[in-house]
Amino acid sequence: MRAAVLETIGQPPRVTDFADPTGDDVVRVTLAGCNPVDLALASGEMGRPEVPKVVGKEGIGVTAGGARVYFDSPPAPFGSWAERTRIYPEKAYPVPDAVDDDTAVALGIAGLAAWLPLTRHADVSAGQSVLVLGATGVVGAIAIQAAQILGAGYIVGAGRDPEALEKILDLGADATVQLGGDDDVAALQAEADGGFDVVLDLVYGDPFVAALQATTVDATLITVGQGAGGAPAVPFHALMGRSHVGHLNDLMPARILREAYYELMNLAADGRIQVETTRYRLADAEAAWRAQADGPHVKIGIEI
Repeated sequence: MRAAVLETIGQPPRVTDFADPTGDDVVRVTLAGCNPVDLALASGEMGRPEVPKVVGKEGIGVTAGGARVYFDSPPAPFGSWAERTRIYPEKAYPVPDAVDDDTAVALGIAGLAAWLPLTRHADVSAGQSVLVLGATGVVGAIAIQAAQILGAGYIVGAGRDPEALEKILDLGADATVQLGGDDDVAALQAEADGGFDVVLDLVYGDPFVAALQATTVDATLITVGQGAGGAPAVPFHALMGRSHVGHLNDLMPARILREAYYELMNLAADGRIQVETTRYRLADAEAAWRAQADGPHVKIGIEI
């Protein structure tokens, strides 16, 4: 079969032939998702993978029985960027007919990274103020919509790209903050309306430190990514009274992941969550890889 194969750690995958998977747990892949975690895994920063292996952590596939399913974390050496892959049945969820492939894959890794922190860690409730750090990416855009759905009274999105920040105002953000100026602390405090109750942090680093100083004393902060740096200098006094937790989808119980995915599917079917998407062909996998590395503001899918 044809697949995008990681042959050298730290290098983009190459589209080539790869051994077909066998067994009852094989699906025909129709659309694969592209995520920052795919690049991180291939770089070796999350442990050195055995190569060669097919890249791709999530996708949409069709089972031998004809069921359309979303799947996550195929068993190595297989991955989603291939014509076929193996799946773990407990990590495969039938996709409702009302939700297209692009949306179904976008609400997998990215959707859960936005929804789970706000519903299982912070439990956002009516009237609370929510700050999304790194709001211009796919997870951030979903998080803005999720906060609105959950009844947040005031939602602010922060990021570096001014054009992308403008777009999230249409998704439900009440205000935006452009990061990277002379004083991010002052900029965030100016829009904090007395302090944020919840911070969904998708970037960590210095922006996290700045956001921490714009929160209420009993605020909850959830860190999901570290694109702005993995070792910020956090003032001890700024942590007092606050709760800070790191979130990883893969650490959540299987039951919670399934429940949360279907919550998102229902919202998508009702038109309450929308995600901007784009597609690349499998033959153009290297171009898709480069586009993801450049930090796209859309969900990239690999059409098989």
